[in-house]
Amino acid sequence: MDTHEKLEKLKADIQNMGSLAIAFSGGVDSTFLLKVAVDVLGDKAVAVTARSSTYPEREFNEAVAFAKSIGANHIVIDSEELDIDGYADNPVNRCYYCKHELFEKVKDVAKEKGIHYVSDGSNIDDLGDYRPGMQAVKELEVVSPLKAAELTKDDIRLLSKEMDLPTWNKPAFACLASRFPYGEKITREKLAMVDKAEQFPLDLGFRQVRVRHHGDLARIEVGADERSRFFNDEFMEKVYNELKKIGFTYVSLDMKGYRTGSMNETILKH
Repeated sequence: MDTHEKLEKLKADIQNMGSLAIAFSGGVDSTFLLKVAVDVLGDKAVAVTARSSTYPEREFNEAVAFAKSIGANHIVIDSEELDIDGYADNPVNRCYYCKHELFEKVKDVAKEKGIHYVSDGSNIDDLGDYRPGMQAVKELEVVSPLKAAELTKDDIRLLSKEMDLPTWNKPAFACLASRFPYGEKITREKLAMVDKAEQFPLDLGFRQVRVRHHGDLARIEVGADERSRFFNDEFMEKVYNELKKIGFTYVSLDMKGYRTGSMNETILKH
């Protein structure tokens, strides 16, 4: 199928579902899925967004604004992953705990609203990385319409651009818990440090930013085309001073730059 044939399959699949609750983060994939679902199902498509300490306020505000802009039925729930037994210890299957709790809560909303299906926003490209959260999706019988329609990330960005969605070129995002090496204890204080540390370069105009938390060390990843901005003594001093104020002792720039799932590299190489 070409990209537009995949879109037609997605629409047909959603139409056949009759009603759909979407775990909506405001990212590229879930924004696209929500728009298509609202176009097809109207108020039988429900967006469910979970607020937590792992979800930056800037992302939440963007999700709320978009849902409102298309007139989507949008429900906000609380979901505090750090209260889940074992989650804060940051095991390699951390995402399983998170997704299981999230989709249980989305399913509760769906049941209350008489919605037949619950969906995530995963696409066909997500099959290539280590994603333990997919086990929770399978166990709870959550559907993945983008994956079923064989839509890739590039397909979704192209179609999003055609639909004039604000997220068509939005950088990839993952929850703040993904900034910690597996086995390092996650706390609200550490999450707040990462959130503030990432907001600083974003405010300076960087598009793709991750600040990986390695104890006293902050490892900054930015897009490959943005690394050269650091090759300035005054700028490096500015970044160092700001992150030191946030609580880091050492600040480094990752030479390879941003790549998705860099914390999984220690797992995938074995």
